This record gives sequence, C-alpha cells and structure tokens, in this order.
Amino acid sequence: MAISTGEIAIQRAVPARGIPAATSLRAFARAALPARHGELTIRIVDLDESRALNRTWRGKDKPTNVLSFAGSGEVLGDLVICAPVVASEAAEQGKTLRAHWAHMVVHGCLHLCGYDHERDDDARRMEAREISILKKLGFANPYR
Repeated sequence: MAISTGEIAIQRAVPARGIPAATSLRAFARAALPARHGELTIRIVDLDESRALNRTWRGKDKPTNVLSFAGSGEVLGDLVICAPVVASEAAEQGKTLRAHWAHMVVHGCLHLCGYDHERDDDARRMEAREISILKKLGFANPYR
C-alpha cells in the first residue's frame, strides 16, 4: 500500500494562548517528515492528560513535554504535546516559546520516523537531525 502525503490534524484540548497557530505547527512537522508520509495528528493537552498518558504508556507518573504514538498503514501516528510543560521548559531554558514548540514538534516527528535517543550514538544522530531541521526553520540549536 502506497503512503501519500498525509493530512496533519491539530487538536487543542487547551486554550490556544501561547501555542503557535495550526499553520506553524504543520510547518514544523512537515520540515521533519519525509515528503511522503502518512496522516499525523498533533494533540495539545494539559498536565492531567499528559500525566495520564505518560503513566499508562510509559509507566511514568508525571506529565511530559511530548509523547509519540506510531500508527500503521496510512497513519504515521500521533503526537501529544503538553502545553504547560512546553511553556515551563522554554522559560527554564531561556528559549522563546515558539522555538521550543518547534523543537517539540520536530522531536516528536523524528520519533515517529524511527529516531530514538536511548543510546548515546542514537541520541547524537537524532540531535544532529533536530539541529539541522530547526536551523532550516530559522531556530537556534536547542541544545546550547
């Protein structure tokens, strides 16, 4: 079955304040995805939903910045991004909120494309790819 360029759906379970527009979120995702990819949903959630999903699927009882859920066939998968965690991390790391959103979308998409950061060599490869994509989007190295 051929996978064509899929739709990128945006779901917001929280108010839009501080979250980039859907067009920006889609642009961040497209920059990280191959030209031909399946459908993707990006869901923006609160602390409670992030915590529940992280506890259920990763065994970690705390909210997290981004979770990636791979799909199959025509569905690339889902990203679940926790708006309050992204905002808090951006402030703690001295980054603009927009830059950190871009990083979280790119990071999550790379996971859906098979990248991982469990081992040091895999982490270096994934981080290099993130840095390259973010640079093309006009953002600085997120690891500095």
